[in-house]
Formats: sequence, structure tokens, C-alpha cells
Amino acid sequence: MRETAAAPAPPAATPDRRAGIPQQRGDGPLEHAVRYTEERHWDVLPGTWLEHRGGTVHCSCGAPACEAPGAHPDGPGWAERVTSSPAAARRMWEAEPRASVLLPTGRSFDVLDVPESAGCLALARLERAEVELGPVAATPGGRMMFFVLPGGAVKAPGMLRQLGWPRNALDLRTVGGNGYVPAPPTRLGPLGSVQWVRRGGRAVRWPADPEEILPSLAYACGLDHG
Repeated sequence: MRETAAAPAPPAATPDRRAGIPQQRGDGPLEHAVRYTEERHWDVLPGTWLEHRGGTVHCSCGAPACEAPGAHPDGPGWAERVTSSPAAARRMWEAEPRASVLLPTGRSFDVLDVPESAGCLALARLERAEVELGPVAATPGGRMMFFVLPGGAVKAPGMLRQLGWPRNALDLRTVGGNGYVPAPPTRLGPLGSVQWVRRGGRAVRWPADPEEILPSLAYACGLDHG
């Protein structure tokens, strides 16, 4: 059965219960990390995690003003710890079960990141047009991540100019080489966890072609911005 997002709807206020975002099964970071390497042959990277201290939530890195609590690499030289081996992934998360699951970009895929409201609108348009889509994830902070073929982050600014959209006019972010994104079930602060809208499993074989989906993403971002 094909897994898709529900009809476009504005985000609800309750964390992890937003309209149109399915909830995934309750496996932990270890099971998800191993599954990404086994089923998709994706690279994975263990990241920081959230800690509860004094009644508040903090990033395990210890920085008082951490910009991405629980969702960034744990220390420098993170590229050397990236692996696509299921056995290596299992060892790393067995050593630290709390570690978040990060997916390096610029390897198997890049990511186009848009507001969730624009992402739901674009997703509905793309599915009606039967455009080949790849995995899509949503963050509890109200963003949606479309996984596209490697190189999509580099091509996006030029494609947007050709479409008549100045890049700075749209809330459309790109994540490419030497970057990473948090993957389900990574928890981002008190808001909740990253969720799959379209799972990155066997049912969704390849990232999307950015040239196929960027026009709809740009159009939806333009409406959202307006």
C-alpha cells in the first residue's frame, strides 16, 4: 500500500498530532538507524541527545544556547563516524542508545526544506499529477523535508531563477554536501519527534528528481509567503 500524506491542513497546536502527519511505529534510534542502512543503504551518523536536568530539557553537548538541541553531531570530525554498515550502526547505537539519528546529505540524497503548510500543499499537487516522489519527513517545528537526488541543493538556486523566483523571496532551504538532517525518531526539544510523511523504506525506492518537484515547492512557498 502506498503511504502518502493526508489532505493539506494547517498544523495543529498539539505536538506530534499535526494534521496529515502519520505517526511511525515505536522503535528506538538503534532500530531505525539499522533499518536505514539495511533497507535504503543510507549513511547514518549518531548525534547528540536530549537530557532532562532541573525540570528542563538540555542538549547532551552541554552548550547553554545550543541551536539544535539533540540534533547535531556529537563533537568535531563527524564525517569520520558516518557509516552505511548495519553492523557498525548497531555497535554505535548500542554504545549510546540515546543518540539521535542523523542522515548525512550530499551522498545518497540532498534535501529541500520548506514550511509544513507549503509542503502539504505541494505534496497534494505532486501526487495528483502522479509525479515520482521520494521520502518526505516532517519536523515538529513545522518544516517538511523532501529528499531529492544528490546535487539538487546545488541546482536549486539556478532552477528557482529560471522559474522567476528570487531565492531569498521564498522560505525554501537546501541541505547538500557536508550537511545532515535529523531522521525519525529523533526528538527535537519539547515539541516532539521527526516523522515520516512518506517513509524511507522499500516502498519508496529513490529520492525525487528536483526538477520534477521544485516548481510545485516554489509555487506552494510563494502562496505560503503571500
